[in-house]
Amino acid sequence: MKNNNDNYDNYSYDIPVSKTKSSANVDFEPTVDDQKKNQNGKKTAVSIICALTALAMIAVIIAVPVKYGGYKNLWYEINGGRINYPYVFVHGLGGWGEDGGLDTASPYWGSSAGSITDYLKNEGFDVCAPGVGPISSTWDRACELYAQLTGTTVDYGAYHSEMHKHARFGRQYTTALVPQWGERINGGQRVKINLVGHSYGGETARLLASLLEYGDENEKNASGNETSPLFTGGKGSYVFSVTTLCSPHNGTSLTCLINSVGRLIGLDSTTDLLTTVCFAAAGVTSPVSGVYDFMLDQFGVGKINGGLSEIKNAVRAVVESDNDHAGYDLSPDGAKELNSKIKTVKDVYYFSYSYCSTKDASVLNGQTADLKISLPVLIGFSDAMGMYTGVTDGGINIDSSWQANDGLVNVVSAKYPLGEEHEEYIQDSTKVKKGIWYVMPTRSGHHGTVIGMDGNTSEVRQFYSDLTSMIENLR
Repeated sequence: MKNNNDNYDNYSYDIPVSKTKSSANVDFEPTVDDQKKNQNGKKTAVSIICALTALAMIAVIIAVPVKYGGYKNLWYEINGGRINYPYVFVHGLGGWGEDGGLDTASPYWGSSAGSITDYLKNEGFDVCAPGVGPISSTWDRACELYAQLTGTTVDYGAYHSEMHKHARFGRQYTTALVPQWGERINGGQRVKINLVGHSYGGETARLLASLLEYGDENEKNASGNETSPLFTGGKGSYVFSVTTLCSPHNGTSLTCLINSVGRLIGLDSTTDLLTTVCFAAAGVTSPVSGVYDFMLDQFGVGKINGGLSEIKNAVRAVVESDNDHAGYDLSPDGAKELNSKIKTVKDVYYFSYSYCSTKDASVLNGQTADLKISLPVLIGFSDAMGMYTGVTDGGINIDSSWQANDGLVNVVSAKYPLGEEHEEYIQDSTKVKKGIWYVMPTRSGHHGTVIGMDGNTSEVRQFYSDLTSMIENLR
């Protein structure tokens, strides 16, 4: 028999070797399970890294905008920073701007409490307080204010100037108080202004905002392509807010006293009223240093050097201008006519502050000046207004609701323009809407309290700090 072992040497055998971790000097290959485990491990590590990276990115996306107050503000920061809206302070009857000599002697905005504009500038606000015609009509003052803000020549409008028989163009201003006003800068931000008007300055501010938005059809028809941009409309977004302080939105009954009880307080004509109230409103009894700039270039009247007689002559020239002066606009009938031309702007915030310096005089059935808080020069006006009732030539009923006053303006008139949408102010910026009047609670004080006459410096400054904070929180 053939021996099977004979061919053993002709064969080779693959002897299986166990691949264990204990075997030395042997190369091992991973099993399919091991490969899956390794792959899963790598995927897990990558997932963790991605998750951590995503969380870090989310943290940055959340934290950075929060730091800058939102994505919009972050965008502005990237493009040069969030711009400040300048505050434009508009003085009242008989007042002056910070660029005049009178402001050096006695600042209109701040008076004995110290300059409010300087204080706010030191606090980081962009502030200006231009001077406009102290006894000019609301229309003329708005035109003068616009020219100073834009650095242009005053254009009173072809139609208006023809109607009131005065020059169409006034002073030239070569430097804009608010450069780039209305333009979009720093990532698309519109350069807007906050208007703050005291007394008659409130009407000026209201009219300016209204003209910017709605323009004037008479002026466009009269001037065509040469119409001032002030009268062409479409610029309501140039104004962020309008705040009025002791403003006679519906006129003042003091003007009515001319024809009724005027002689009781020494007034018997519109000229006397404007001459007297002009300076009483500013807390003085005569022009400071004997020089007073009436800014009536359109009537050929500028600075007056001299006494009361020269001032009366200047005022008389304006009074004869067919109601194109403060005396008419401040009357209830004139204010009603003015209000028919002024409309609130849907893109603007509106606030009003009223003050009262009278108290009940039950025996006399009216109001009388509260001597503890009244400004001495205004006591006679307060008493007369506090007792007056009657009907104007235009049929407006001046009843007992008009008797409470601040010495020059009736409280009911300072709250809001009659017929305009309004509501009491709620201290919650999220609920404040544009295009309606927010009426602040009436404060104790006289007509000059809010601008610092006989005022405590810290209290006056606190008022304006609160006011600016309220407005800034709306942005």
